[in-house]
Amino acid sequence: MPEQLFSYEHLYKFTHSVFKSIGCSDEHAATATKTLLSADLRGIDSHGVARLSGYVRLWEAKRINATPNMQIVHETPSTATIDGDAGLGLVVAPYAMQIAIDKAKLAGTGWVAVSNSNHFGIAGYHAMMALQHDMIGMAMTNASALVAPTFSIEKMLGTNPIAVAIPANEQPAFVADFATTTAANGKLEILQRKNADTPTGWVQDKDGNPTHDAHALKTGGALLPLGSDREHGSHKGYALGSIVDIFSAVLSGASYGPWAPPFPAYIAMPENMPGKGLGHFFGAMRVDAFRPADEFKGHMDNWIARFRNAKPADGHDKVLIPGDPEREMNAIRLKEGIPLLESVADDLKNTGSKFGVDL
Repeated sequence: MPEQLFSYEHLYKFTHSVFKSIGCSDEHAATATKTLLSADLRGIDSHGVARLSGYVRLWEAKRINATPNMQIVHETPSTATIDGDAGLGLVVAPYAMQIAIDKAKLAGTGWVAVSNSNHFGIAGYHAMMALQHDMIGMAMTNASALVAPTFSIEKMLGTNPIAVAIPANEQPAFVADFATTTAANGKLEILQRKNADTPTGWVQDKDGNPTHDAHALKTGGALLPLGSDREHGSHKGYALGSIVDIFSAVLSGASYGPWAPPFPAYIAMPENMPGKGLGHFFGAMRVDAFRPADEFKGHMDNWIARFRNAKPADGHDKVLIPGDPEREMNAIRLKEGIPLLESVADDLKNTGSKFGVDL
């Protein structure tokens, strides 16, 4: 499928205007835009501007509040629980992560659980907020139920990502950001747009059998936990996704498991929801709460350098560190532009036309 290139500045201006058009303040529109486009810059196209129309549809369905009154509803010196007031997760999550960082400055570590929020973009963006403070950052979120637990045909969990960002000194930061499924749903959506099949181990059909159909979820199928099947460790992916669901939603008072609100606005909300909205969980740990920061970062440099220099297997040029591909892509796309599939560009044009914003 043909692609079009857009500069970061161009997409920033367009996206900011759309968020302003649905009622966001200048500050919130800027935060949401920066958070959303960080995915495109890092090459995670499934979670970037391609989702803008989805946020607008949620706002049209009155499931997103463009002017949220985000509040701390419970706290201790090192913890807080936040009600996001149905705001954009792209706004609620950075607000919550900043509170975790502020608490870590005082207490050494900060932990924040969030309820009543929405899809928050890529987890890595929020975890990386801690890096400039010589802190280790963590971020996770539950999501709408698209994943069948091991041995099940019922969708019970979301793709439930985990991100951890760890500062170094001379070396770039270690940034792990991954779904707890074999593949994120956004990657499935990309294959759907390209009318392509999935690799083995991504999805199962309505009867629990392996399939390569990228549209399997529309006919009763499900995404598979990390590991794909029991023989390849899917029970571990199932456990990881469950941990994220519990930390993000059961702990915060959000809706969990099969009751997590769906991202597509046209899908009806689950009945008898036990909580409010989606949930997130954030952590910030001051490195010098454990050992001198420069000492730690020096050893992180050593750790990273040694792993980079590990002997590569045949057919591979080098060993990568988590965060390397995204960091390299970020530099390329800032310079050369962000490619959008023609179908995504057309979708953005249609979204912009609702508000008189021209892509």
